[in-house]
Amino acid sequence: MAFELPALPYAHDALEPYMGRETLELHHGKHHNTYVVNLNNLVEGAGLGGKSLDEVCVEGFKAANAGIVNNAGQHWNHNLFWSIMKKDAGAPAGELAKRIEHDFGTLDKLKEEFKAAAVSQFGSGWAWLVVDGDKLKVMKTPNGENPLMHGIQTTLMGIDVWEHAYYLDYRNRRPDYVQAWLDHLVHWEAVGKRLG
Repeated sequence: MAFELPALPYAHDALEPYMGRETLELHHGKHHNTYVVNLNNLVEGAGLGGKSLDEVCVEGFKAANAGIVNNAGQHWNHNLFWSIMKKDAGAPAGELAKRIEHDFGTLDKLKEEFKAAAVSQFGSGWAWLVVDGDKLKVMKTPNGENPLMHGIQTTLMGIDVWEHAYYLDYRNRRPDYVQAWLDHLVHWEAVGKRLG
């Protein structure tokens, strides 16, 4: 079964002014779509046909297959990215809020640590909020890698810091993009549901 580009859960202009229409059209319709096309062209030759996206990510990483890692990883990463954004969606609540307070002290401390990871990721990559053991933790990965490839089973949120994710809106100001994303685009209710 071929992998497919998921539809965005909102209109292309729904995240403005923090993420513009053109950014979403290009990022989703061109970049993400290219990863899906490439992945479908690679899986059979890698002996991974019929496997789930999670399995393809993990097995491609174990085999050090860069084409699979980057294209499967980017498909997985973007599926998560689109699903946890909504403009001005409030603050963490319930169990997520309790876990953030327990593991980081405050939401501001989480944002500070998350921003530091995202901004310091050299070149292309991602920053993540994950559950590692019984603790929430911030991590970062290069290129198309994701926490699943590194043995983390629960990823709550991730930000794309490839330049195509922000350059049209923020030019070379990655810190401004990350701060705007943390303050205005994280859909905390969707993030909380990923706690399981």
